[in-house]
Amino acid sequence: MAKQRIDSDEQNKDMAAISKLKEELVSMVVNTAFFGAWFLTFLAIKNLILAEYEIGPTGIAAALIAALVLAKTVLLLEHVELGRLTAGRPAWLEVGLRTLLYGLGVLVLMLLEKSFEFRREAGGFLNAFANVLHHEDIPHVVANTIAVTAALLVFNAKSVVARHLGTGALLRMFKQPLPPSTRQRA
Repeated sequence: MAKQRIDSDEQNKDMAAISKLKEELVSMVVNTAFFGAWFLTFLAIKNLILAEYEIGPTGIAAALIAALVLAKTVLLLEHVELGRLTAGRPAWLEVGLRTLLYGLGVLVLMLLEKSFEFRREAGGFLNAFANVLHHEDIPHVVANTIAVTAALLVFNAKSVVARHLGTGALLRMFKQPLPPSTRQRA
């Protein structure tokens, strides 16, 4: 009898773990699709602008890999509480602070990546990092940072809405017809 109870408890734990894993996987796929769509749109705009100067298209694969990495990163960072900074304050502060912190992280990572790419030309990584702001590719780094930060702003706002209304509420809302307008027509 006790062995059956232990087996039942273990099965319940296994089912809960599988359910949690499935939930995490679905969230990862949805967020990767969100960031992938955002980055591919940005990439399309960037390629259209570069086409004017007869410069060929840039990396779709890199955009998709970046979307996957960013999706997993924000899923992990969502579990980090901002504590007293946002406790009891309006939701826009949480959105703004997370977006600012994540955006600064993106900028630092992009500057480190650019420094790594040009370390040989600069005579080492430290020299490259010290002079990265003077590199000819800095406008691209800034443009990419702005695009990623804008995606993070939308993601963070969506996360706050989901916390207030429940998971999937925003999608359910967009599937329903609009209620009648309350504005009076002249």
